[in-house]
Amino acid sequence: MNNEKYTNMISPTLETLQEKGKYNRYELVIATAKCARIVTDEYVKQREHAEKLVASKETDKSIAALINQDYRDEKAVRIAINRLHSKEYSIVEESLGQNID
Repeated sequence: MNNEKYTNMISPTLETLQEKGKYNRYELVIATAKCARIVTDEYVKQREHAEKLVASKETDKSIAALINQDYRDEKAVRIAINRLHSKEYSIVEESLGQNID
C-alpha cells in the first residue's frame, strides 16, 4: 500500500501540521477532533436559530441561507484542519488529554 497516496489526501499535509515534529499524529488527531466539535456546535447553534426564525415566519429566507456558508458547505474536520493550519486555533498541550463536554 502506498502511504503517500493517503497522506496527500489532506491539505495541508500531516507533515505541515506537525510543525517540524512539534506534535505527533495522536496530538493532531485529538486537537482536530476537539476543533471539529467546536465547529459542529457552532453549526448546530446557527441551524437551531435559523429554524426558529423560519418557523415563526420572521424571515422569508431558507434555513440554508441563514447559516454561515463555511459551516454549511464544508465538513467540520476540513474546517478544523484549516483553522489549525492558519493558527486561528492553536494546540494547547495541557488540554490534549482532557475531554470536551
